[in-house]
Amino acid sequence: MRNSFILFLSLVYFAGCASNSPTSTTTDVCKIFKERYSWYKAAKKTEKRWKIPVYVSMAIIKQESSFRADARPERTKLLGFIPWKRVTSARGYAQAVDGTWEMYLNDRGGWFSSRNDFEDSVDFVGWYNYKTHKQLRIPLTDARNLYLAYHEGYGGFEKKSYRKKQWLIKVADRVQARSTKYQKQYWGCAKELKKKKFIFF
Repeated sequence: MRNSFILFLSLVYFAGCASNSPTSTTTDVCKIFKERYSWYKAAKKTEKRWKIPVYVSMAIIKQESSFRADARPERTKLLGFIPWKRVTSARGYAQAVDGTWEMYLNDRGGWFSSRNDFEDSVDFVGWYNYKTHKQLRIPLTDARNLYLAYHEGYGGFEKKSYRKKQWLIKVADRVQARSTKYQKQYWGCAKELKKKKFIFF
């Protein structure tokens, strides 16, 4: 009995590791969801809760971390070669910074949530963009402007701080293009994905 319980815990542990590991592709959302079905369920849950389309959330996460749980900004270099502090406190799939993540935890009450967990991260993306939609009236299908607000914050977006950052505008355009691409792909596999049930990872 004890051995069976240990085996069960091991399977749960390794399933969790598998669900948080990088996928073999980042360009095809259908293949991503087929490899990580738990991600599909998490993205759908986010869509239902926050009204943000699956493909928009996935496009933003792709840009922020390329679906890597351990993604963090590079360290600066002291004296040009000694690894030093990181530029920001951003981490995880959604690259949420400490202050905004704490706001999310206070609002959602999920004190055991982790930025390294995909389900928590995609929910964070949905939460933030829903608040953006309410405050700035950006449509939840407008991946470009949602990303600009995600990057610059509400105040920065309202002041149009991104206009001085041509590199950021180009990135936001890529997020929009990727969202459109994911949307077309997703529409082609949504019915198939919806049929699958009782899959743990």
